[in-house]
Amino acid sequence: MSLSPLNRIRKTIGFRLTLWYSALFIVSSLILFVIVYFLISSSFRQEERYTIQSKLREFSAQYQRGGIEALKREVGFEEHSGNLFFVRVAGSRGHTLFVNIPALMGEGFDTRQIENRAVTGNGQWIHLPARGDKGGVLDIASTKLTDGRILQVGMSRGEKEEFLERFRETFAGIIIPVILLGFTGGVLFAFRALMPIRNIIKTVRSIDKGRLDARVTVRHTGDELEELTILFNGMLQRIEILINGMRSSLDNTPMTRLRGTAEMALRSGQGMEVCREALSDCLEESDQILTMLNTLMDISEAETGVMRLRLEKINLSLLIEDVVDLYRYVAEDRDISIYIKRPGELFLTADHNRMRQVIANLLDNAVKYTPAGGRVDVEASRKGDHVIVRVEDTGIGISGEELPKIWGRLYRGEQSRSARGLGLGLSLVKAVVHAHKGYVEVYSEPDRGSGFIIYLPIKPA
Repeated sequence: MSLSPLNRIRKTIGFRLTLWYSALFIVSSLILFVIVYFLISSSFRQEERYTIQSKLREFSAQYQRGGIEALKREVGFEEHSGNLFFVRVAGSRGHTLFVNIPALMGEGFDTRQIENRAVTGNGQWIHLPARGDKGGVLDIASTKLTDGRILQVGMSRGEKEEFLERFRETFAGIIIPVILLGFTGGVLFAFRALMPIRNIIKTVRSIDKGRLDARVTVRHTGDELEELTILFNGMLQRIEILINGMRSSLDNTPMTRLRGTAEMALRSGQGMEVCREALSDCLEESDQILTMLNTLMDISEAETGVMRLRLEKINLSLLIEDVVDLYRYVAEDRDISIYIKRPGELFLTADHNRMRQVIANLLDNAVKYTPAGGRVDVEASRKGDHVIVRVEDTGIGISGEELPKIWGRLYRGEQSRSARGLGLGLSLVKAVVHAHKGYVEVYSEPDRGSGFIIYLPIKPA
């Protein structure tokens, strides 16, 4: 149990970001040290080689001019100036004719080993390590003189090796602060980078507690996380509008009305007549609930492509005439005129009952939301391989904001919530038309009416 929090921390994105940032920072520091160390060491080595070769040429020239005596004077002058060089002149058989070993070199290096090493020609280098653990290397360059003898000049790396050692020790001393700095930087980097994610998590938890108005604070950084935050807030806004709309719609559903009727009857305390009336209303609302459930099932089947259609050749003109006759009496009671424009015969292959549902739902909406004195036009025609049905009214219309939402299940517009209904009619229309491989269009203006156009293939695939 005690390791559980550690395991949770280890699996977090923040921990992994911290680890990656720290590792990247530390490895980069190590690589930088290695590069700098290599460049300094290489620079020292080149400078040392250049100095040795330069002195080798200089001492060789002195020997050519005045022999060993001239060479001795030049070496003595260099020592007096503080420049310490190992100088050796060997005969053609390798025996030493002259050697100059500065005191410091004599203590640190066993120069007798040089006599046992054969020199094959110009440009040969000998690297003599120091005795024991004193450190350092004596680099010696060789050249052949004109008389066949060998001239060797060397210089110790002592001071430069000491500098490089101090450099290594300094880095070793600061590596722990570098690691701590890298880890601290990783923590700060992960904290700032994941701040929008934590804000989103906090907002989601607030929503879980019922705060639908909770939003993520937008940090104006101009990066992808700001874009994600803005999109997330927009999604929350749409969800809130949808839920509020559903709540408003559900307040007027048959289930709500059924419960309200039963509660009122129980609270009234009146006689059997009131109870009978309440039961009658409950039965009516139960029928509405069954209708709603069946309609939802039909919509789901149509949308998922499993709706069973009884396709047959039908005369759409006669079907429209039958539906209009059914609604004409309701329209006349409300002083609404219905006009039909269609050819005498208009055949297509479709499910008769489903097409009847589609026309009836559109006509029902048109009559329901058209005020007295208005009119409804129903027009059917053929264009190419499609049949076109248009239902147009002079009713209350639909606002531009609500127009894309009218196909949603249980959605009811602001002006339509006072009228009784389930909010499923248009959803069913769209689903059935799509099941017939057709599509629906709508146009509307508030207070000027709406128009729905159905395009149906004469012979669906």
